[in-house]
Amino acid sequence: MGSTVTDDSAKTSPASSRPGYGALLRTRGAWTFLLPGFAARQPFAMLTLSIVLLVQHTTGSYGAAGAAAAVTGVSMALFAPYSGRLADRYGQRAVLLPGVLVHTLSGLSLTALALAHAPLWVLFLAAVPTGASVPQVGPMVRARWGVKLQGSPLMGTAAAFESVTDELTFVFGPLLATALCTAVTPAAGLLTEAALTLVGGLLFAAQKSTQPAVTATGGPAHVEHGSALRIPGVRVLIVTFLGIGSVFGGMQVSLAAFTQSIGEPGLNGVLYGVFAAGNMLSGIVCGAIAWKTAPQRRLLVGYAALALTASALWTAHSVLLLAALGLLVGMCIAPSLITGYTLVEALVPARARTEAFTWLTGAVALGQAAAVTVAGQLEDRLWDGSGFLVPMGGTVLALLTLLALRSALIARQETQTVARGVGHRSPVTVD
Repeated sequence: MGSTVTDDSAKTSPASSRPGYGALLRTRGAWTFLLPGFAARQPFAMLTLSIVLLVQHTTGSYGAAGAAAAVTGVSMALFAPYSGRLADRYGQRAVLLPGVLVHTLSGLSLTALALAHAPLWVLFLAAVPTGASVPQVGPMVRARWGVKLQGSPLMGTAAAFESVTDELTFVFGPLLATALCTAVTPAAGLLTEAALTLVGGLLFAAQKSTQPAVTATGGPAHVEHGSALRIPGVRVLIVTFLGIGSVFGGMQVSLAAFTQSIGEPGLNGVLYGVFAAGNMLSGIVCGAIAWKTAPQRRLLVGYAALALTASALWTAHSVLLLAALGLLVGMCIAPSLITGYTLVEALVPARARTEAFTWLTGAVALGQAAAVTVAGQLEDRLWDGSGFLVPMGGTVLALLTLLALRSALIARQETQTVARGVGHRSPVTVD
């Protein structure tokens, strides 16, 4: 039984002929959103670490720094799905333009308040709009791939490519943030993040031809009926991505505290870059493999490996051992991220995917926010490296949830029509 699609680009593009990065990058019009999309998402990898380094410098406390970064992450997690839903309904450009302006102004305000040694509660207030306005460029790029590749076997390759792109930003972002904050001034990281968000976001918003068509209009109840959150598999993936976020947050705070404790703060960006490089390299490999194993099973195996390696981080007491373990943890993250995003394509109707992707991105941010808070408190109150207990706890709990609810990740026919109120095209025939 063949697949019937309505998007002409999926039929005519050379990318629909065979899996592979080369074929993917030959997709017609792809480069018009890939390059500005890469520039626009780069600041996201700098935000949390820049806040941690700035606030720790002005307050002397990793707990306060982690809490300020956590408020930003929670705010982003809460507002990101709503931003995705608005993008599905009104178009990405309509959401991006005001978003990048608000984020730039909020980031500048947070920087000024931190340098003025404002009370912590004032920093929390400033962190709310900073997080809420983070442009959701990654989910928007994934949604554009969904339009270009509808019905194509390259969707899995696109998911892998996007994961690699995300991790490439997390290789350069922490390195850049650390270098700016330690070699220039503690405020330089956040100031650069705000400037890059403004420039990159506006460039991406200008690419109107590749953004998904807007959803049919309707009242609030009409939109809610089609929420991606109604799909059980999406809720399971959210928990899974919360665990991944705990790894990112726990690593950021704990690596900063570890390198500070040994008198080598400049190694923070290097160690985090090694961790991100492992993620990027495994993502490249995952995207190049023509998988025959069901994605649900791949997610279970990959996540079990992630929980196992993350559980060993707290035992590391040397730079080399920590770098090696960080590399292994990073290599285990990419398969889980890639498979999770691939499952969205099977579980969620096309016109709700930007929202679904932002739920997952928001889950990572929420897990990261909780992790930086808890890890910061542990580092302040217990021994150096105790913050590494957070990635262990987060991934183990998420793995148990995934094992218990794995049946929800099997796509069923009703997921094709659960969001019928979202206004997508006529039903399609699927394999």
